[in-house]
Amino acid sequence: MARTVKPEEWDAKRNKILDVTQRLVVTKGYERMTIQDILAELRMSSGAFYHYFGSKPEVLDALVERIKEGSVAALSAIVRDPKLSAAEKLRAYFQTLDRMRVERQALVMDLLQVWYDDSNAVVRQKVEAATTAWRAPLIAEIARQGVREGVFTTPFPDQAGETVLALANALGVAHARLMLAFPRDPDERRFTDEVLALHSAFVDAIERVLGAPTGTLARADADAVEFWIRAMKGHAAAETGSLNPGRT
Repeated sequence: MARTVKPEEWDAKRNKILDVTQRLVVTKGYERMTIQDILAELRMSSGAFYHYFGSKPEVLDALVERIKEGSVAALSAIVRDPKLSAAEKLRAYFQTLDRMRVERQALVMDLLQVWYDDSNAVVRQKVEAATTAWRAPLIAEIARQGVREGVFTTPFPDQAGETVLALANALGVAHARLMLAFPRDPDERRFTDEVLALHSAFVDAIERVLGAPTGTLARADADAVEFWIRAMKGHAAAETGSLNPGRT
């Protein structure tokens, strides 16, 4: 007789598989990770694994979906809030994403080392495509509201979502490039100046795409950059300590 598994038990085990997959993506990269790696970490048989997922790409799809679910409720609530103006929604949208990155600082620092490596190219493309697919309509909805309110002047509000997200993704890549270079040249003043100029340039471009007044979106400040400098230093120190476990 086949064993009956309670839905909550099934969900818990499935999430454990996704937790391990996420950790392996960070430590090994998706391309180098194998199903056998997952099985070894969980001490699970292949038969048990295939009860939850049919293949390695299927695990990746589920992981991408879980990452998406982490922000969908918060961002959707902002866009659906009838009390907020379009400008307020736009600011709250990006502030929420910034807050999530701060809350997940440790994961962000771990991912930074491997996210842009070729071993995670498939994951990166999947996440970016999934993110654009559901976030672009939210930005477009804000853009249409802004046009109705007379505060945005874009003639293409329906296409604004994909354009804004393309800029936001490019900003993320540029930020990562600077952060990855920092350990090799830890000049805090220059790093801060470059980050602030980069952020201002991209934010200005987003406002121009929407036809929004300059200053609609907040610019990064030195305190925010200092937060990530401390995070990079702390991560580097932790990495050094892990390589020298006998040091006191």
